[in-house]
Amino acid sequence: MNFHYPNGKKFKASTSPIKKKTNTKQVSYSNRGMTLEEDLNETNKYYLTHGIAVIHKKPTPVQIVDVHYPQRSAAVIKEAYFKQPSTTDYNGVYQGKYIDFEAKETRNKTSFPLQNFHKHQIQHMKEVYEQKGIVFVILRFSATEEFYYLPFSSLLNFWERMITGGRKSITKSEVEQNGYNIPIGLNPRIDYLKIVHHIIFESQK
Repeated sequence: MNFHYPNGKKFKASTSPIKKKTNTKQVSYSNRGMTLEEDLNETNKYYLTHGIAVIHKKPTPVQIVDVHYPQRSAAVIKEAYFKQPSTTDYNGVYQGKYIDFEAKETRNKTSFPLQNFHKHQIQHMKEVYEQKGIVFVILRFSATEEFYYLPFSSLLNFWERMITGGRKSITKSEVEQNGYNIPIGLNPRIDYLKIVHHIIFESQK
C-alpha cells in the first residue's frame, strides 16, 4: 500500500537494520532518545490510568484514493494520502476544563521558528481561546532537552508580530519570559497539567 504526504511525496518506512546498542552507560530517566510525541503520549497515558485527565492525540486524517476488493467482504487500500491536520495535536478534558494544545520541537538553541505553526492551527486555537478553552503549545528545544509551556495568548502576540513584518521566530529568552519551564520527570514524563492547574485554579485565588 502506498501512502503520500500532503505535498504528494511518497511515505517510505525505514528499511535500515536495527543495531543493537552496546553502550553500557546507565540510561537517564529523562529518556533523551524519545520524541516529543512519545513523551506526551506516555504522559497522557499516565494521566488517564491515574484518573487525572482524559487527553488524547488526534489521529492524522487519511485520504484514500485507491481501494481494491479481492473479496466481497474484504477491502484492500492500495494508495492513500496523509492529509494535513486542520486543528491541533491534542485535546481532552481536565477537571471540567476543555484542553487543546499543539506540540512542536526544534533543534535551534536560541529561538523557535514560527514557521513550525500553520495559519489554520493558529485560527483553530484562537477560536478555542475565545470560547474560554485552555489553549497552549508545548515547545521542545531538542538540543538542550528543554520543554516549555507557552500560553496561546503569548503565541498569538508573536504570530501577529510576524504578520506585521516582525521577526519570524520567538527568541529563547522570550519563551522563558512568557512561558513556563516543564521539568522532565519519570512518571509523568512531562507534567504539563501541573502548570495548567496553577494557571486556571491557583492563579485565580
